[in-house]
Amino acid sequence: MTTPTLLWLRRDLRLTDNPALRAAIDSGGPVIPVFVLDPLVEGWGAAPRWRLERSLDALGAALADKGSRLVPRRGDALETMERLVEETGARRVVWSRLYDAPSRARDTAVKTAMKARGVEAVSVNGALLHEPWTVETGGGGFYRVYTPYRRAVWTRAVAEPLAAPARIPAPETWPTGDALADWRLGAAMDRGAAVVAARETSGEAAALSRLAAFLDDGAAGYADRRDRLDLPGTSGLSAHLAFGEVSPRTVWHGAQAALAAGAKGAETFLAEIVWREFAYHLLHHTPHLADANWRAEWDAFPWRADNADAERWRRGMTGEPVIDAAMRELYVTGRMHNRARMLVASYLTKHLLTDWRVGEAWFRETLVDWDPASNAMGWQWAAGSGPDAAPFFRIFNPATQADKFDPKRGYRERWVAELSPAPGRDALAFFEATPRHWALSPDQPYPSPLIDLKTGRERALAAYQALKRAA
Repeated sequence: MTTPTLLWLRRDLRLTDNPALRAAIDSGGPVIPVFVLDPLVEGWGAAPRWRLERSLDALGAALADKGSRLVPRRGDALETMERLVEETGARRVVWSRLYDAPSRARDTAVKTAMKARGVEAVSVNGALLHEPWTVETGGGGFYRVYTPYRRAVWTRAVAEPLAAPARIPAPETWPTGDALADWRLGAAMDRGAAVVAARETSGEAAALSRLAAFLDDGAAGYADRRDRLDLPGTSGLSAHLAFGEVSPRTVWHGAQAALAAGAKGAETFLAEIVWREFAYHLLHHTPHLADANWRAEWDAFPWRADNADAERWRRGMTGEPVIDAAMRELYVTGRMHNRARMLVASYLTKHLLTDWRVGEAWFRETLVDWDPASNAMGWQWAAGSGPDAAPFFRIFNPATQADKFDPKRGYRERWVAELSPAPGRDALAFFEATPRHWALSPDQPYPSPLIDLKTGRERALAAYQALKRAA
């Protein structure tokens, strides 16, 4: 076969264990890797768009090392792929599946149009351990609760990762591509881009290096340290997984090997990988998870729309130190510790009675590791409207949580300049990264708490009890 195959890359920006890349190479002809900046990707938040550019830069360099190149194109996905087929004479298009409803609709339209043209369209699994429709309950349905889902997949076979190709066959003539810099993907980050860039790594090489370091040094103590806000106990792989710079199969088999070698904490880490799988399982089967209450009865809950308290929350100025520390960590690094994510989500939706979608939208805008399934399920879990939720027992008290998981106040003082007589670089960086119109300064007095924690808890419980009675 001498006609080229178009490899449509999306959230699989890697060469190792990339089934779509392998399928394209197995066609036997030249492979043209393409990334399309279509309206769906244009709609991402500021931080993930900025992070995308860095990932694409790294992928372009990796492809060049294999004798290939990346062809970036901007425009409607279907129109762009049709033009590329006409320009290159490609008779095959391959991509890794996505599972959110808008992406599925787009991909279905592209596949239908390609087939109508006589072009083979092939989609493969490059993002999950198990396709959502392959994991079924005894009754043939999908799982709605995490623990039974985990039991169902825990011992299921996971294919070994594919090796990166030695070379990628190139066409004699390449189609033109856009210059990534012309897309200005990081423009919306404004002055925050330089702050986050100093604390972020991107690309497949960085992902594999981080994974190796975690499995060597962090996996053994993961179960004991992962909730400590003041200790480096997590893997740091979330952004790499979100952009597909490392595959879940590579992570899974690495963690299994660490567990077999005696790293007991790796079992808890494996369970977190399954939690990610469960989020995609639900997003596929119940697409409304992304933007509507997963439990319909929560449509009657009296959450507030966006409000002044939520704006104080976004700016890390609630007067609740651990909440503000987490929100400032987010602005400086583009990330947030997972325990802190639960705390800020609980505080916004329960103590401040603000709709979870307000918080989900802010995370979608500011997280470099934004993932449509994990972000939506995390917020609905914390709010009580989602799966595995038990709202009457899950109103986190930020003060007691801080004492437990930040016992020496290291996390709070690291990120909140006003709490330290000599604030460090990270705490001061928050004021360098925030929008100028916020007019924030470390010299300003630290704000008083927005709400008494006991009062906020009692108000939330009263609202939940009313909802329960109504239901």
